[in-house]
Amino acid sequence: MGKNIKLKLSRVEKDLSQQELAELVGVTRQTIGMIESGKYNPTLNLCISICKALDKTLDDLFWNE
Repeated sequence: MGKNIKLKLSRVEKDLSQQELAELVGVTRQTIGMIESGKYNPTLNLCISICKALDKTLDDLFWNE
């Protein structure tokens, strides 16, 4: 599991801070930061919530080629 650059780029494209995304999906800013840095493996439910908030699919954000 590496850094989640796709998540960070998608968040920035939506002009959201880590804090704003965290509030949208019901977690702490630290959780978003740890997911982006690859230090935390989110649950499927959290992945789906993040995808909905960013208008992306699971493949877009969490599937590694």
